[in-house]
Amino acid sequence: MSEYFECTPVGLDFLEQTKNVFKAEEVIQATPEQIFEVFEDAHSWTVWAMPIQHVEWTSPKPFGLGTTRTVSMMGGMDGYEEFIAWEPGKRMAFTFIGCSKDATERFLEDYRVTDLGDGTCRVEWYMAMEVRGFASNMMWLTRPLMRMANRRMFSKFRKYVEAYAAGELELQPG
Repeated sequence: MSEYFECTPVGLDFLEQTKNVFKAEEVIQATPEQIFEVFEDAHSWTVWAMPIQHVEWTSPKPFGLGTTRTVSMMGGMDGYEEFIAWEPGKRMAFTFIGCSKDATERFLEDYRVTDLGDGTCRVEWYMAMEVRGFASNMMWLTRPLMRMANRRMFSKFRKYVEAYAAGELELQPG
């Protein structure tokens, strides 16, 4: 771990505590198990999540509450994450415990999977954040762009998972 700035870890209730909440939702032709297989695949995040360049799970399988990982993003930022929810096939959520840049105060992502019973699942993705310094005064300006980018990224997630579920691509062993 390079230089490290602590973030304030948050719980799932953070979604109700900040105005910087972004949501994207997709109905995906895949099973809950296939969706979680993609979630657990470090490489897949680099394909569908545009800012992510590398993911390293820093806890051994089986993953669960307290699991950690490091996510390297564009701009040279690493996020150090801890999972605060892990229900295979249903829900996973993580908070930043640290960051390589002194910009993020609080950060949460929450993924909820609902099996619709017809070979599809609804996947809801929530991202909530508070940043430090000057950027905190500019969040009102970036919210519309973040919403649009997140919806586009989650559409890529749907296409990626559906290709995996259809046998059109394989996950990378790791």
